[in-house]
Amino acid sequence: MSRALFLDRDGVLIEDRGYLRDADDVVLMPGAARVLRRFAAEGWKLIAISNQSGVGRGLITPAEMESVQARFLHLLRAEGVELTASYLCPHAPGENCQCRKPSPFFLQQAASDYNLDLAQCWMIGDRGSDLLAGSAAGCRTIWLRNELFPEAGAMATLIADSWDQIAL
Repeated sequence: MSRALFLDRDGVLIEDRGYLRDADDVVLMPGAARVLRRFAAEGWKLIAISNQSGVGRGLITPAEMESVQARFLHLLRAEGVELTASYLCPHAPGENCQCRKPSPFFLQQAASDYNLDLAQCWMIGDRGSDLLAGSAAGCRTIWLRNELFPEAGAMATLIADSWDQIAL
């Protein structure tokens, strides 16, 4: 069985700029690519799991979401980082879908898809919903501390102020 880092996208891998509509606004978080290259070299699978409720709320189109996602993946590849997989939930909170974090659905799906031992995996997020999803799946969690969502610390296995502090 393999191990993985589950990664929230907005606020963790890229700067959180609200409901991104324009791919030109995608900016990688400082240090993320460098740290992810190291983990990939150590054999970790890298899996992004992101709520993109802007689609379900009618604030962005599916095409805009896909364009932003393509730009995000392109920027990572340009830095030598290839994600194993990326799962996106486009639903609004009120739709009560099974895939929206804090549901562990996508983590469990990835475990099945990639033969992962969830007890050996970590979820890195910037919000409580990320940490709850990781915990519910049986993973350890890292909260990437931030000013927008300062309430998540008590739910985290580890707390980091930047990517430079993430070392497992």
